[in-house]
Amino acid sequence: MGELINQRIKHIRETLELSQRNFSTSLSLSSSYIAGVETDARKVNGRLIKLIVSEFGVNETWLTTGEGEMFARNPDEKFTKLVNLFKELPPKYQEVVYQVIEVLLKSKE
Repeated sequence: MGELINQRIKHIRETLELSQRNFSTSLSLSSSYIAGVETDARKVNGRLIKLIVSEFGVNETWLTTGEGEMFARNPDEKFTKLVNLFKELPPKYQEVVYQVIEVLLKSKE
């Protein structure tokens, strides 16, 4: 028997090397909610599926059925690491990073 959807969600989190806390923060959910999903104490709903697909580039078919590739696009290793580091920053530092990126993009023009 294949993985259940809750097991696939845990597999995504582990593949991205995210703690339950960082994974849940990225989805604007509590870590206890994600823990409940991973242990099948909470059911997976359409909203959670859409959040995971949108936030992490997961293939929705794989997430819901287990068929196909995990990611809709292969995550670039450096990009994934950068995103993970960014997510560990406090919100005020995340805002600084956004501002620096905007300045760099404007200077490019």
